[in-house]
Amino acid sequence: MSDADATHERYWRLRQPIAVNACTVPNRIVRTAHATGYAPGRVTDRLIGYHEARARGGVGLSFLEIAGIHPSTPGPIMAFHESVMDGWSKAAAAVHRHDKKLFQQLWHGGSNAAPLDGGPAWSPSGVPEPINATVPVAMTPTMIDEVVEGFAVAAGWAREAGLDGVEVHGAHGYLVGQFLSPATNRRSDDYGGSLENRARLLRRILGAIRAAVGPSFPVGVRLSGTEGFEGGIQPDEAARTAALVESEGLVDFVNVSMGSYYAFPKFIGAMHEPLGYELATSTPVTAAVSVPTIVTGRIMDLHDAEQLLAQGISDMVSMVRATIADPDIVAKSFAGQEARVRPCLSCNQGCVGGLFGPDRAVGCVVNPTVGTEHLGLDPFPAAARERFVLVVGAGPAGLEAAATAARRGHRVVVHDAAPETGGATRWARRAPLRQDIATICDWLTAELVHLGVEVRAGSLLTAAEIVAMGPDTVVVATGGEPRRDGHQRFRPATEVPGVGLAHVATPIDVLGGWHQEARHALVFDDLGTMSAISVAEHLLERGCAVTFATSLGTVGAELGPSLQRDPAQGRLGRHDDFRALTRVAVAAIEPDTVLLRNLDSGRETRVDADLVVLELGVVPRRSLFDELGSAGIEARLVGDALAPRDIQHAIATGRRVGAEL
Repeated sequence: MSDADATHERYWRLRQPIAVNACTVPNRIVRTAHATGYAPGRVTDRLIGYHEARARGGVGLSFLEIAGIHPSTPGPIMAFHESVMDGWSKAAAAVHRHDKKLFQQLWHGGSNAAPLDGGPAWSPSGVPEPINATVPVAMTPTMIDEVVEGFAVAAGWAREAGLDGVEVHGAHGYLVGQFLSPATNRRSDDYGGSLENRARLLRRILGAIRAAVGPSFPVGVRLSGTEGFEGGIQPDEAARTAALVESEGLVDFVNVSMGSYYAFPKFIGAMHEPLGYELATSTPVTAAVSVPTIVTGRIMDLHDAEQLLAQGISDMVSMVRATIADPDIVAKSFAGQEARVRPCLSCNQGCVGGLFGPDRAVGCVVNPTVGTEHLGLDPFPAAARERFVLVVGAGPAGLEAAATAARRGHRVVVHDAAPETGGATRWARRAPLRQDIATICDWLTAELVHLGVEVRAGSLLTAAEIVAMGPDTVVVATGGEPRRDGHQRFRPATEVPGVGLAHVATPIDVLGGWHQEARHALVFDDLGTMSAISVAEHLLERGCAVTFATSLGTVGAELGPSLQRDPAQGRLGRHDDFRALTRVAVAAIEPDTVLLRNLDSGRETRVDADLVVLELGVVPRRSLFDELGSAGIEARLVGDALAPRDIQHAIATGRRVGAEL
């Protein structure tokens, strides 16, 4: 193919190989290192299967998650014993089967690590870390020497095991970043003060690694373009650091991110962040060097990635969450099948939030198979025989069940009483900064058209009509009904006077087009999720003052794991006509006021409100399921009709039932 022909090929820039020292990466899409929960101190088959699936799907280069290089910083991969090489060799072989490349990120957590001997964490200075406020010990020269040697030894093992390169983690406020940052480096010796001194540890580590791996093995660094807080690293300093290590011949690539534990939500911005939100602070860094560069930050499709290359912003583009949602996004897009790419919502609920959940592992709201790739299971096994599957309800659970059943070879028809598909996401997407939450339902609706499934919106079916249609099985995805009874999670027996007044609403009422004008609203949140916050932001944007009351200890209490709580609190707090009251229950609702009672002290507060919005959760709509059972029709419940939870549960139950039919 001539150069002229190549420039007319779809995503021709992204398709180009790139040399990183002696390693040729086959295309420009990268998956930078991230925690998975699949590596309990070593490289497991689960971790290998996860990365191999993305290599098979077209990702040119993947980074294994942090490998601790010293007993003072045990990580998901413990790279301070040569036994690590066995797992590395297996992982490299799996990725190489697909002609793709695999690098290892080497790491010391600094004050954010817990040494194996139970002693204090190591850091440049005794600055308390922000998560638990523990105070680290300032490192001695001997400690520094041990860390430098640990990086070098681990890098040598990585090369010997067959990996294609290594990266020093200098971002996100870990040890190297703590030395680089003027906020956490208070030293007065050769490792503190000037930027050159603060970069001395990084320079020594890179030099030692180079001596250990030889001149041709790729060695790079990940830097935060900004740490995201006052007094921390800013883009000009990050750019100077990158230029410094390049000028000394120490790096073959520079990978730019942002954030630190002092600005944790900036690590992985949720849907409230704009697409490409990190580029403003990463571009000054990539512009400062001539070695290959990598950028990241809510880059969700190959069109946007291609534009970054066209603009000269970077040489490679990281797409992590998008490739969690669909491991085949690169191959599909290169083949012109972008419409078939399952979209990432940037909700952070399954991926980041999963790391803090019961499983302590990455999952995905839209892709229930994440983490099972090593099992080699077909998520859509062919059905033993074709059945007529009727799906009642076109929210995320019903749509996923329908798509799964159709892929397996069943004849599927979907009915929904609403005029459009989407279920509760139709209302959720109307809130500020939440438009992307319904993207999966839009995609599933289009996918059903591609699969030949008939979708009938605005069609309310009775049990008798369903019986007359003669389905082999019915998937009941009728969702849940917002609770309006006033009973609260910490006061389940309390009757609330006035709960039935005309100005008392639910979040769906308000986001669905509540027409009553209000000057001051009381929004009561009993769940701690995004729903009540969305309503509050919706009302504030319309000039309504909001008192936000919650039974929990903080606003958005359940949103911390997905990194959405602090940003939401910040947005709300910037409104002068917003105030929050925590650990309260609704005691009584009157025409113009609400009586709140503190759950701990019993103290009562009266709040003016001509609109009261109660987020008390939902109860399943199961009447149709019960009627079908009485009529002898086989039926299965999914989503909120099965158990009111969240969108991840809805899609997972839809997938499971669709696969079992």
